[in-house]
Amino acid sequence: MNAMPIRFPRRTARSPEQRRLAAAQWTITWRISLVMSVIMLIVGGIVYTVVLFAQRADAERETQWGIDHNTVESPPVCVWMTVERNGAVSSTPGAPAGLPVRASLAAVRAGAPPVLERVERGGEQYTVRTARRGSELVQAAYGERFQRADRNHLLLAFAAAEAVGLLLVAAASGMLARRSMEPLSEALDRQRRFVADASHELRTPLTQLHTRAQLLARRSGSETPQQLATDLQRLVTGTRQLGDVIDDLLLSARLPQSPGSRDPVDLTALAEEAVSAEDARAQEMGLAVRLRPGPGRHVVVGTAPALRRVIAALVDNAMGHTPPGGEVTVSVDAPLPGVVSLSVRDTGVGFAPEEGARLFERFARGSAGRGRRFGLGLALAREVVESHGGRITAEGRPGHGALFTVELPAARTGETVPRERTIASCLSVGGRRPDAPG
Repeated sequence: MNAMPIRFPRRTARSPEQRRLAAAQWTITWRISLVMSVIMLIVGGIVYTVVLFAQRADAERETQWGIDHNTVESPPVCVWMTVERNGAVSSTPGAPAGLPVRASLAAVRAGAPPVLERVERGGEQYTVRTARRGSELVQAAYGERFQRADRNHLLLAFAAAEAVGLLLVAAASGMLARRSMEPLSEALDRQRRFVADASHELRTPLTQLHTRAQLLARRSGSETPQQLATDLQRLVTGTRQLGDVIDDLLLSARLPQSPGSRDPVDLTALAEEAVSAEDARAQEMGLAVRLRPGPGRHVVVGTAPALRRVIAALVDNAMGHTPPGGEVTVSVDAPLPGVVSLSVRDTGVGFAPEEGARLFERFARGSAGRGRRFGLGLALAREVVESHGGRITAEGRPGHGALFTVELPAARTGETVPRERTIASCLSVGGRRPDAPG
């Protein structure tokens, strides 16, 4: 029986941008770790210095108390007393070797001022104070063994805290660096997808234009004027479609940056223009495109060319997914106070309910219909609607048509319209008028 070979999953090769992002992530991680390590060292050094000076002050106070109050027989803990009275010297029993410091006793005996010093005897540090107390010569030696043990414990605690803290900081900084790089990585991914999708969107109309131009050149000497006129009309239609794609791409790039003004806009009038502009094409496709306006005026504050583009995109999308004999209905109404609603309903192929949100992603496509369910156009429509403070939704079922609804804030009476961000200047692309329907 032959053993089956084990197949390991192939690792996806990372792009140069991804490798640079990974390198930047590691750089941020170790730099943050280094900075935090230095900060912890500085804090530890400050704490150690404060503790050291506090211990020195304690030792000096203990020796001063010993000089003022204690005797050889009753010294404080860790203090050894030496008293010289009438030439007789007595010391605390069990005093370490090397104590008392006789040079200091001799100096103070000779009239020198009190002496405070630190000396080492037998490998231990002592704080020694020598002074006169009345007719006596007194020396108090404070042993620093326990203080040194406390400092060693403190250093050990600092070292452990530094190691654990460095690991935690490295883990936290790595996580933060990764999260901070995620938006940039996603932006690079979106940029690559955008370039790929834009190339895909442009390739089809360009190929069609090239093919039609070649056929027109070959038949220019043999076809009748009527046939030439038909071919030229198809060529013009192809250039219009290519212009629409380029317009959408430029709109996508300029939408967040184009300044302009906003004014009261009658949404019913815009819808009527969009429906009238599609009359001829609807007849060719065998469709009925109707407008059903609600009672009253439906005015919003915004940019008329941008909102006109939204309506044109929704109507074009509905017509592209409705078979001959179907119907596209554009309705404008005010379902709630302060809200103007525009809906485009078709009797076409529809779409699965789970595709409703994805339809507004750039270059997304539905699973049915002969038109493009409209990737970039619907994505731009959502951006325009949201920039006007509204929202757009999509509902549908396979075989039962689709319903796209735009809700915008209604204009208030006497409202002052500020200059805001808009996309009016983005719509005059490729020689088309800003108010020309899409």
